[in-house]
Order: sequence, then C-alpha cells, then structure tokens
Amino acid sequence: MPDQATAHPPRISLITPDPGADEARRRGLRRMRTVAVGLLVLAACVYVATLGRDGAWGFVNAGAEASMVGAIADWFAVTALFKHPLGLPIPHTALIPKRKDELGKGLEEFVGENFLQEDIIRERVLAATISARVADWLADPLNARRVVDEASDVAAIALGKVRDDHVADLVTQALVPRFHEEPISPLLGSALMEVLRDDLHHGVVDLALDEMHRWLLDNPETFTRVLEERAPWWAPPKLNDAVTSRLHVQAVAWLEDIRDDPHHRAREALDSMLGQLAHDLLNDQETRDRAEAFKNRLLDHPQVVTTAISLWKAMRSALLASVRDKEGAVRQRLLAELTLFSQRLREDAVLRERLDRAAADLAVFTVERYGAEVTTVITSTIERWDGKEAARRIELHVGRDLQFIRINGTIVGGLVGVLIHAVSLAVH
Repeated sequence: MPDQATAHPPRISLITPDPGADEARRRGLRRMRTVAVGLLVLAACVYVATLGRDGAWGFVNAGAEASMVGAIADWFAVTALFKHPLGLPIPHTALIPKRKDELGKGLEEFVGENFLQEDIIRERVLAATISARVADWLADPLNARRVVDEASDVAAIALGKVRDDHVADLVTQALVPRFHEEPISPLLGSALMEVLRDDLHHGVVDLALDEMHRWLLDNPETFTRVLEERAPWWAPPKLNDAVTSRLHVQAVAWLEDIRDDPHHRAREALDSMLGQLAHDLLNDQETRDRAEAFKNRLLDHPQVVTTAISLWKAMRSALLASVRDKEGAVRQRLLAELTLFSQRLREDAVLRERLDRAAADLAVFTVERYGAEVTTVITSTIERWDGKEAARRIELHVGRDLQFIRINGTIVGGLVGVLIHAVSLAVH
C-alpha cells in the first residue's frame, strides 16, 4: 500500500512571477465586477420603479425583470466555477477547487491530442523557416562575433574544469584497461599491410632521406667529431681525418643513391622487412605474443600517466591561449567559417530545406519520445496546487473576461424579457 506522501503529493503554493501584473489584473477584475453589479442594481431599480404599470412601462418592467434573472443566473454560473455562491454548499459548485485534478487531466489530454501531433509539429517547424532566420541573424557581424565569443568562453570554462586527476582517472580506469583487452597485433599488421600496399611509406622514407642528406651536407664537422670520438686512441690524427672525411663522402653518396633510385636495394630491403613484419603480426603467434607483451609493458609503465597528463597540460594551455585571445587565429577562423556558413545558407535553398526538414524530424522525434512526459507535467503540477488558491489565481487571470458573461446576460435577458412580454400581449 503506497504511503500517504505518494498517494497525496504535498500541496504547493502558486508562485506569482509578476506582482505588478497581478495587481493590474485585480483592478480590472474589480472594475468589471462593479459594472456587472451596477447593471443588476440598475435593473432592480427600474423593475421596482415600473412595477404594476401598463403600456410602454410594462415593456420596461418586463425587460428589467428578465435582466435581473439573466444577471443573477450568470452570476451564479460564473461564481460556481470558483467557489460556492453565497458560501452555500450547493451541488456542482466550486468546480475548480473540487475538480481541478480532473480538469488538469482533461487539459493534459487536450494538449496531447490537439497540439503534440506529428503533422501539426512538422507543419509549424517547417513554416518557421528556422534555417533562413539563422542565416539572416548570422549575417550580422555582431551576431556572428557573439556566437564565436560565447562558444570560446564556454570552451575555456570547460577546459578549465578538467583537472589532472580527471585525466589520470581516464587513462588508468578507462583507456589502459581497454587497450589491454584489445589485441594490437592485428591492428598493426593490417595497418602496415595497407601502408605497404598503397606505398604510403615511400613518402616518409623520401622525407627521412632528404633530411639526413641535408644534415650531412650542413654538419660535416659534427659527423667527423662523432667518428673521431669513437676512433682508437692510438690512431694517428691524420689517418683519422682521412678516414672520417672519406666516410662522410661515402655516406653522402650512399644517401644520394638511395634517394635518387626508387628501386635501390636498400629500399627493397626495407620493403621486404616491413612486409615480413606485417605478415608475422597477422600470422606468426610468436611475433604477436612479443607485440602484445611490449604493448602491456608500455601500458603498465608509470610514465604513461605522467606523459598523458603532460600532453594534456600542453594541449590545454595551447587551446586556452587560443580561445581566450579575442583576436587570435582560432576565433578568427571560427568567425570566418561561421560567416561562410551563413552566406552559403542564405544562397543555398536546397541546404535550407534539408536543415528545416532535419529540424522538423528532430522536433517530431522529441515529441514522440518525450511528449507524454511533457504533458504529464500539467497533471502532476495541477494535482499539487492548493484548490482554493488555484481557483483564486485562475479567476484573477480569466475572471475579468467572465464578467462580460454577466453583463451580456443582463442585457440579453432584458431584450428577451421585452420580446416575451410583447408575445404574451399579442397572444392575449
């Protein structure tokens, strides 16, 4: 059996968002009530003044009588919505305080059945031409700059919220265990096989050869000094100079041969070695075991976390410096891309139509998935309202217009009374 709190949610007081607006509504309601009551009093005075008179005054008397009946009947109807007329517990009165939960449920069903329908939502979203409005709004440089500034500020705040321990937890608790579970040999072997098949590594080899050749040409003294440091102590200096000079010339010539000959034996040997490594990573269990062991040793090394944190700090510092600089390259690039997107969006009708359809699809999906929860808010909120206070608040918002029912009832009742009196005279 549910507890009392669950069966009967606690009542809450309605919050007045704008006391000034409520005071204006209250004055309007009092004014219209005064008019309605004034008409009733006027009809009563006319009725008493013309009571028992014939002729034209008989019509006035009949009209005044019917006006009082209409005014009182409509007063009763309007009052019965919000409270008991004259405080009497008459059945089917004070409808809103008594039946607010049923009214809330009915309102929920009304909104769901008449507003949250796919055809209606899709039609309204498409009619809104969201993409065209966004394009026109972004066409203003001030608006585009505002978007970039807001996005940059949010990115800076988000980057600042990520602490070193967050990165460490991500690496140790998420990335490292996942990498331990994932075999690396098939990935490396397949990647290396694709690289060799498409000759992608030749560009890297050519770059390395060019850099090594350039370094040898620009740094002969360094090359010579390194070799001399490893020469026997007893070797004569002149012999060392001759040997190192010869080795430098031969190294430069050898690199030139490899660089200029795409079919050089050294290149073919490298291709053969890489091909064999790719094959072994995919098919040789011993090679795969060694690769996995190397991967696990690397992942278990304490320096992994330290390196990850260092890389994150460097990247975060660079990103923060970029996004915080209002005239920096990142913001300028974002502004340029946003301006180009706005221009394309204004010129490309097909793109606008596609984006509008996507927005409509998103709205329909959201309503289909969460529409029931949205409309349930109506019922759950009204159920928690205090009945009398809810009636007072609703009357404050719509009561002024309801007073027109009393005024119209007084006037229409008088006209009907005159008509009935005329008919009765004609019949007799």
